[in-house]
Amino acid sequence: MSLIHSSFYRFTPVPDPTAFADWLREAGAGLGGVVLVASEGLSAALAGPAELLARFEAALQEQPGFAGLHFKHNDCERPPFSRLKVSVKREIVAFGIPGVSGGEASDTHVSPQRWRELLDDPDTVVIDNRNSFEFKLGRFRGALDPGVNHFRDFPAYVEARRDDWQGKTVAMYCTGGIRCEKTAAWMQARGIKVAQLDGGILNFLAAFPDAARDWEGECYVFDKRIAIDAQARETGTTAEQVFTDPADAWRLARARRLDP
Repeated sequence: MSLIHSSFYRFTPVPDPTAFADWLREAGAGLGGVVLVASEGLSAALAGPAELLARFEAALQEQPGFAGLHFKHNDCERPPFSRLKVSVKREIVAFGIPGVSGGEASDTHVSPQRWRELLDDPDTVVIDNRNSFEFKLGRFRGALDPGVNHFRDFPAYVEARRDDWQGKTVAMYCTGGIRCEKTAAWMQARGIKVAQLDGGILNFLAAFPDAARDWEGECYVFDKRIAIDAQARETGTTAEQVFTDPADAWRLARARRLDP
């Protein structure tokens, strides 16, 4: 059986998140994954048989606000999830600053091809917009680690350095792109020239057979696979190998719950 992993998000008004979550549970029957729904939109990672997943994706795009949704796919050797969990949240990604929504930045998205050019540009500062444990496992060449343990810590890192970044392009990336959607407009408003990798690391790995030229190490994924390499293949890395810091004990426990 061909198993496909699909990750996607969209910032779009959801008038009744609870009702939408009920629809998602019904439409996604037979799939596994994690789905977050809020009034600001939807974020999801799902996996299952190719035909079943394709039917779900087609049905989702018929819902108001979700036409033309971009799905990032890769093959799986085993089911990444044990069940389907759909949750209603205040935000689909918690930034910690009231009033900041995603998708409001202008002219900040860059293609994987353009991203490669930025990595070679001396006037570019490359920032990893993920948690520090993810950076340690793998990163783009030349990227800086902000050293944050939670997304809500990222704004303080930016504020402390924005004067140093004047005249430069701050190119940032995350796993699937959603964190950058929240930070891009906020950073633009602070006078920072921003470039965000469209679709994140996953989109970049899918775009280039030679992605290892720019991507060093492994990419952490929040499912049973734990990590994938530059060809988006499961690596065999365990949660115990990723979460060695005692402060990350709760993350290790969470990863273990994914694979009972």
